[in-house]
Amino acid sequence: MELIKRIKQTEEQSQQIVEQAKAEAARQAEEARQRRRQLLEEAQLQRKKATAETVAQAEAQAKQEAENLKAKAQGQRQELHNKADSKMAKAVAKVMSYLGVHFAEAPQNPVSCSRG
Repeated sequence: MELIKRIKQTEEQSQQIVEQAKAEAARQAEEARQRRRQLLEEAQLQRKKATAETVAQAEAQAKQEAENLKAKAQGQRQELHNKADSKMAKAVAKVMSYLGVHFAEAPQNPVSCSRG
């Protein structure tokens, strides 16, 4: 009888050890899942932060480039205006010179265009 009791007791102890090992394995597996989930969330936050920073840098760079292009275009427009003004002044001077020469050569008495 004593042997049977010991065998049953040993079986119960073995069963308890197995149950404890299962519980410990389940606990460790849950901790590992939680840790992976935490790491994934941290990685996602870092990715979002990096994306936001990259977007902000790109926006700032694009804004600066747009301002540079506007300034360059304004300079080119001013240069064209200056060239046009210079050419217009020369053309006006030529016309005025031409008209002045022709008016100076014209007779002083106005000519009547009436037929009669």
